[in-house]
Amino acid sequence: MSDSSDSRAVIHLPSGFSFSALAAGIKASGRPDLALIASAPGTRAAAVFTSNRVIAAPLQVAKTSLRMAHGVVRAVVVNSGNANCATGDAGLRGCRRVCREAAKLMGVRPEEIFPSSTGIIGVPFPTEKVIDNLPGLFQRQQSGVAGVCAFSEAIMTTDTRPKVASSSFRVRGRDASVLGIAKGSGMIHPQLATMLVYIMTDVAATSAQLKPVLSEACDETFNCISVDGDTSTNDTVLLLASGKSGVRLSESGVATRFRAALLEVCHSLAEQIVSDGEGVQHVIRLVVEQAKSVAEAQQVARAISHSLLVKTAWAGADPNWGRILAAAGYSGVPVNPERVNIYIGDQIVCRRGQAHPFDEKQAHEHLSQPRCEIRIQLGRGRRAAQFYTTDLTAEYVRINADYST
Repeated sequence: MSDSSDSRAVIHLPSGFSFSALAAGIKASGRPDLALIASAPGTRAAAVFTSNRVIAAPLQVAKTSLRMAHGVVRAVVVNSGNANCATGDAGLRGCRRVCREAAKLMGVRPEEIFPSSTGIIGVPFPTEKVIDNLPGLFQRQQSGVAGVCAFSEAIMTTDTRPKVASSSFRVRGRDASVLGIAKGSGMIHPQLATMLVYIMTDVAATSAQLKPVLSEACDETFNCISVDGDTSTNDTVLLLASGKSGVRLSESGVATRFRAALLEVCHSLAEQIVSDGEGVQHVIRLVVEQAKSVAEAQQVARAISHSLLVKTAWAGADPNWGRILAAAGYSGVPVNPERVNIYIGDQIVCRRGQAHPFDEKQAHEHLSQPRCEIRIQLGRGRRAAQFYTTDLTAEYVRINADYST
């Protein structure tokens, strides 16, 4: 199996998919803001959506369409610059019109079109701009790397770079690939975030077979990252399987290799999203050990990663372990502070809930690196979890203070 890649590395292209993008005038910048993935007949899909109770119109439409089409998806139409959320019946009608018009161009049913949107909440959806540009979008389809790059750039909002990862594996002389394209930079929080992720494979599988594998991969990757603790209204992870490789998920040995490839791609995309977090200077790998369960370890990790005091300390590379201990204490897990150890890099800075002599300069230098590790031992059990998060900088405030204006 090949290594996962970022957008600058080799891209393994699964068969059965083509891509396109153009500028429809949705973004004030004039940059590309409308994108397409077209898939081969018979493509099956599974999706995971935001846990936010406020959900955008495209998610409402997509959930219904997936059910009505029994998981068949022939095209994904994505716009950036407008979330089509909190737009009422007009937003829903606009989204459905886009699906109908796209379906006409492909000669398929409207429920086989999967809509996605990302951008500003509460702004009327520019239905006519999208519909007017659909013919051009379908005419520009290409199946190569250039199409992937165009698509990945068109779905960005505050992202500073596109996010692509891929992997491939071989089964009895046949090659199969997994390709993932994502956007996400702010509002990143477990249970997904302002995150759109599209994963394509040429493995053959049913929607029922894909859903548990996708959910498991999300739990281990996209639900273990956080930038700012905000859960968005448009979060979507979509997995498409064209079946064009001839490799079936139900074949002996395929499921294990496919899961590994999918996890590899999701892990790479999750790290790329965190690394591109708005205003981020430091990516922190939190490792919570000696918990009674993985869920308990994740609960402590979330409390630490969402603490503004902790995140601002990280922004200053300040080894203030007391803030970490305090966050673990209010996480809701019945932590006994007399059993807690905290490490910054290789140094133990807190032992059994109290200060332990350490080299502050060395700790500061470790936290000054673009990537650093903090380890917390709870002294409660044998389970562990890792979690990727970031610092919180003045640049994050500037980006989000100016976002809609």
